[in-house]
Amino acid sequence: MRTVAVVSQKGGAGKTTLALHMAVAAEQAGYSAAVVDMDPQGTAEAWSEWRKEAPPVVIPAKTATLARTVEKAGQFGAELIVMDTPPLAEAEARAAARIADLVLVPCRPNAFDLHSIRTTADLTRFAAKPAFAVFNAGPIAAPRLYAETTELVTEIGLQVAPVRLSERAAFRHATGSGQAAQEIEPDGKAAAEVAAVWRWICEQVSMPPRQRAGTPAQVTA
Repeated sequence: MRTVAVVSQKGGAGKTTLALHMAVAAEQAGYSAAVVDMDPQGTAEAWSEWRKEAPPVVIPAKTATLARTVEKAGQFGAELIVMDTPPLAEAEARAAARIADLVLVPCRPNAFDLHSIRTTADLTRFAAKPAFAVFNAGPIAAPRLYAETTELVTEIGLQVAPVRLSERAAFRHATGSGQAAQEIEPDGKAAAEVAAVWRWICEQVSMPPRQRAGTPAQVTA
């Protein structure tokens, strides 16, 4: 079993979008995945309800029960667990980072996100786990912007993932109907970005690639 924590002290950074898309990517690659939803707003849980019974499973958890919840999910066959943490919740972020194999910090490439990422970087250092900022919902083509923000994030003390998710309509349309971008547009550019992030995660946590188990689930709200 591998565990990935998605943390950010800033709201609207794209934590849930990243967590859900990676869990769907795992399922499509033949892995059994679970999303542990630590956010009291329950956004991931709502998304799961919209999917009807299509995987991945979404499990609510609180800080005090997180380790036990993750352990039970593994006992029931989850091979990848993605922990979706709430914003402005240091205890939840620390708990998730402590038990994670990999910590992902979604970050929009703008001044507000870069300012708030300092606190999150401190949390990841405390956990002493591999941690990477993942640019999310930024311009599709802005090499200078990404180069500058990469330099700033590195100065703060975080590594920057070499892959990212751009601002694309497919992400908004998909999650609103209980799907992932690679399910509504399998050959689209958003799906290609998800696939690149997924391959990179597999490299970081030593998950060998698998043949896709089947076609993406078609889910309606």
